[in-house]
Amino acid sequence: MDDRQPDASRFDGHVVIGGGVVGAAAAWALTARGERVLLVEQHGRGHLEGSSHGATRIFRQGYTDPEYVALTTRALALWGALETSSGTTLLDRTGAVDHGRPEVVDAIAAALRGAGIPHETLTPDEAASRWPGIAFEGHVLTHATAGRIRSADAVELFLTLVEHTGLAELRFGSRVRAIVDHGDDLTVTLGDGTSVRTASVVAAVGSWAPTLVGDVLAGRGAVLPAVRVTQEQPAHFPSHLPDAAWPSFVHWADGDDVYGLLTPGEGVKVGFHGTGPVVDPDARDKRPVPEEAERLQAYVARYVPGVDATRPTFISCLYDTTPDEDFVIDRRGPLTVATGFSGHGFKFAPLLGELLADLATGGEPLPRFAL
Repeated sequence: MDDRQPDASRFDGHVVIGGGVVGAAAAWALTARGERVLLVEQHGRGHLEGSSHGATRIFRQGYTDPEYVALTTRALALWGALETSSGTTLLDRTGAVDHGRPEVVDAIAAALRGAGIPHETLTPDEAASRWPGIAFEGHVLTHATAGRIRSADAVELFLTLVEHTGLAELRFGSRVRAIVDHGDDLTVTLGDGTSVRTASVVAAVGSWAPTLVGDVLAGRGAVLPAVRVTQEQPAHFPSHLPDAAWPSFVHWADGDDVYGLLTPGEGVKVGFHGTGPVVDPDARDKRPVPEEAERLQAYVARYVPGVDATRPTFISCLYDTTPDEDFVIDRRGPLTVATGFSGHGFKFAPLLGELLADLATGGEPLPRFAL
């Protein structure tokens, strides 16, 4: 461990690396507790380079795992409290529908039932009558607590609330070049050559976690799971139906699973879950893979009749996914790390912020998400 950092300025607070939803929520939770925060983000505010951009995300409680169902209930309460305290609508309760493979849909129903969450089972014909924009197969399940998160608004609200505390400095366009471990604290060196030495770093960096903090963790005897970084290419399709006709939906299909939801003003977003090519997050071309584009349009033409499958607007986003799709939220010494959220993490944002703030201030990790 190298202590030679003569030009590093001392910061008596938490350096949060990453201004996406997880980093913004962590900074919000820390400042809400009276903690000082320096948030650094390599891109601009509200940028399009990671996993948090875009106007909408799904909120749903439909998991087969009771532990995740319980976490959605905690997150839902925090979203509600945030809406009340800020006077901002963040969650549109459109409901959600799951359909497809019976063993998955039935397991979701059992988990919801065990948690006391109201839900309803339907036949495919009953579901098609209720939601004519979607073609259903297999078993069908809906629950009304679900809906659509106004994701871009949520990220901006977290950042604005952090600023309003007067306890934080936010630096955008400020890339972290190195993290040096001194034992009790860390030095974070930024792209402009400045360095900050602190007893707490929260690295909420998603797809950049392996390269940015992998070595620091290894030096402390910890290993990140094999985080798979992929470039995904969902698309918005113009809707033939009014906005109120669209729930959030997941199709547990034979083959690749599919998700969808309305983004008001942009169309119905539909995408395969985690099927994109592996990429370097700093060197992706953002262009859709033609074969995958054709496959998505063919799927939409068959299963989403309420949109025009011939007019997609493709989106490029990063997924950072662990082998079991569980999150990584843990701390080693002065370093707290958060990664592996892609595909289902956004719905938990205010809870993730609380969990990271707990760790950064001396708390213990949830065993499931520990390194």
